[in-house]
Amino acid sequence: MPSVTMLLTVAAVLVGGYGVLVAGMSLMQRSLLYLPASDLGTTPREAGVPEMRGVVFTTEDGLNLTAWHRPPTTRDVTLVYFHGNGGHIGYRGPRVRPFLDAGYGVLLVGYRGYGGNPGRPTEDGLYADGRAALAFLNSRGFPAGRLVLYGESLGGGVAVRMAAEQARADTPVAAVVLEAPMSSVTDVAAHHYPFLPVRWLLKDRFETVPLVAEIAAPLFVAHGTADRVVPIRFGRKIFEAAREPREAFWVEGGGHENLSALGLHDRVLDFLDRHGTNEETRPGV
Repeated sequence: MPSVTMLLTVAAVLVGGYGVLVAGMSLMQRSLLYLPASDLGTTPREAGVPEMRGVVFTTEDGLNLTAWHRPPTTRDVTLVYFHGNGGHIGYRGPRVRPFLDAGYGVLLVGYRGYGGNPGRPTEDGLYADGRAALAFLNSRGFPAGRLVLYGESLGGGVAVRMAAEQARADTPVAAVVLEAPMSSVTDVAAHHYPFLPVRWLLKDRFETVPLVAEIAAPLFVAHGTADRVVPIRFGRKIFEAAREPREAFWVEGGGHENLSALGLHDRVLDFLDRHGTNEETRPGV
């Protein structure tokens, strides 16, 4: 029978090991959350969007960030694409191709620390990048009321935050589209790491649910029933907190990365057409 001393020693080792694990995960949390490809290493043509051009906008904290842009052709609306936590804008050409073909303007927002851009990603930093992107478009004659904010996965948190800020300023955007969004990083981290006190440790939370009710624009949420990265219950949580008008596309068998192949773009384009973003481009824009 083990002695009390031995049991206490084992308990101390287990507690100490757990403490080391928690400390290590806490220190590594941003490297686990943000997975940028540091070098853009491609051109719009190579990414399948040759009509887009590189542009630079400056954030409130002085970073010059590269993005890709094409003004609208047959629509009077620009889609602002906030991508997820991995890669860079060069990987998103196929995702915006249908919107370019439909005549929408598109801005693929480059984040700090991604694709050769300076800085390191943080929650506040990505919000600053989003504000700079919208300010760039406004300076080019594309006001908030003619913008569709599209958020992919983690980018959904940025899109919702920007839409809420525009609503607070009484300059709402035209619509918001969320693809496989996170209700919060906290929720998703707690799902994947149930053995860790993530709700105490996280620095970057992207709490989307409290903000989505502030959005004064039509909302479209798409999520796959087989998403193992961000389970569908988190997309439903966002949808349930949102105002009308709102629509959902719950994709049977859809995962985290394949919604485009399962009819997502057609559903989004139809949604946008039915919610007032189908006007022709104004002369001179």
